[in-house]
Amino acid sequence: MSRTLSLSAPAPARGAALLPSRSALRHPRLSVSSTPRGESSSTEQTSVVEEKDVGVQSVGKYDGDAPKRFALDNRVAGRVVASSVTLALRLGSGALTAGWSGFGLGEGADASGYTFATVANRRITEKTDVTSFPRPEQPIILYEFEGCPFCKKVREACSYLDLDVLYYPCPRGSPNYRPLVGKEGGKEQFPYLVDPNVDMAMYESDDIIRYLFKTYGPGEDAEIPATLSSSPLNAISAGLSLLPRMGAGSTYTSAKKPEQPLVYWGYEASPFCKIVREVLCELELPHVMKNCARGSPKRDEMVEKYGLFQVPLLEDPNTGKAFFESAQIIEYLEKEYSLRTIDAA
Repeated sequence: MSRTLSLSAPAPARGAALLPSRSALRHPRLSVSSTPRGESSSTEQTSVVEEKDVGVQSVGKYDGDAPKRFALDNRVAGRVVASSVTLALRLGSGALTAGWSGFGLGEGADASGYTFATVANRRITEKTDVTSFPRPEQPIILYEFEGCPFCKKVREACSYLDLDVLYYPCPRGSPNYRPLVGKEGGKEQFPYLVDPNVDMAMYESDDIIRYLFKTYGPGEDAEIPATLSSSPLNAISAGLSLLPRMGAGSTYTSAKKPEQPLVYWGYEASPFCKIVREVLCELELPHVMKNCARGSPKRDEMVEKYGLFQVPLLEDPNTGKAFFESAQIIEYLEKEYSLRTIDAA
């Protein structure tokens, strides 16, 4: 069970975590413009153009250098290595979607599931159960921050259930969303879930996970994976897994607020995705997370749009920019949104 980060109010009693949400009523329906607002970069790469889900640019192109598979940029090598410890200590939690059943072979267009590779016109595909789960009309909303072990468990569950999530980062010292949780929910405790689809909100990581499994997963009676259960060992392992990054993603860095949420493709278990999420949290940048763990049908969605699958991928509807590669994304975020250099001056 998650722990209260502020002692200003007692933790909710078991069974009383579900609250009517004033926050949900104040969140407009998410609508991210598909029309880029900036001039195209001279290094733009063009690929397949196709409009997709809510919150995704329909530009079919990306900026910066072309993504390189299995390459480690020296600028972020230390961060990636340290973040890999998280994957090991959490036993890969958040790396696979629910019901992932490995690889299968199919003939051409008749094959179903995400295509891992094509050999001699036969598609190597990945099977999953998430395509049979109910999907929220609007992304669920989660207030959290990267350095919180209880928040990490919920992010892993969202990755496992292949849910799109609108994250409002709440690092310590941040001026916007952390105080909002205290005002709307009654205390600054994280994670805090708002579901605009049913006008409900709740604290407590274990309650949130049960709610997600019941509402957008295999059902109330389904067994929750051991790594996501309410065992105290999970809270301990989640906390230990964050130590190598020494609190990265937990403290606010002065930044300007974007007009629209950014769109971020990735999944919780990836160390390359984690280091970008740390920066998104530190800069308090709202973002729609397009979770795409192994088996996710959103992997095919990215292939249809860009001609490839690789994460992390950041799309910014405020500027019309899109970047692959952790180092490039971090460089872009700090240049576009961080006010640290200006403050120092």
